[in-house]
Amino acid sequence: MTKPELPQDAVSIPDWNNWIPRERGVLCFVISGHEILLIHKKRGLGAGKVNGPGGRLEQGETPLQAAIRETQEEVGVTPTGLREMGVLNFQFCDGYSLQCTVFSASGLFGELQETDEAKPFWSPLASIPYDNMWADDELWFPYLLEGNPFEGCFVFDGDRMLFHEIGARRRL
Repeated sequence: MTKPELPQDAVSIPDWNNWIPRERGVLCFVISGHEILLIHKKRGLGAGKVNGPGGRLEQGETPLQAAIRETQEEVGVTPTGLREMGVLNFQFCDGYSLQCTVFSASGLFGELQETDEAKPFWSPLASIPYDNMWADDELWFPYLLEGNPFEGCFVFDGDRMLFHEIGARRRL
């Protein structure tokens, strides 16, 4: 686990064992052969960045149900062979907090569609566009791509990552 020094203007690091997120969300990454399904996010948290389909859980919904629904809504396909891979905890300096469950999928049904929320595209695994993604993605993507469960904790000031802790997932 890596713990970089924080800038003097940073907020304190949460007690992650007692931390409770304001919202819960999901991400779903379809991996097929040597490619991964990504999106250009058009609105909401992360607008303008590359990410995977996903979003916030609705009341009474499980993370798995949300991953399927969000992928259908954002890119018009139904992911198959879903596997829960990790949990990411995000604390933002403005007070917002989010816990995100990350899924991998081995396939999909349907035809990809661009929507008001996202423009989907296939990226070769060898050239994932990390420069256009959240700063944390490059840290946990290797776990996802290798099929190893992971968990991470992050503090962000806007788009700038101030703290990260990432490693193998202690529990599934």
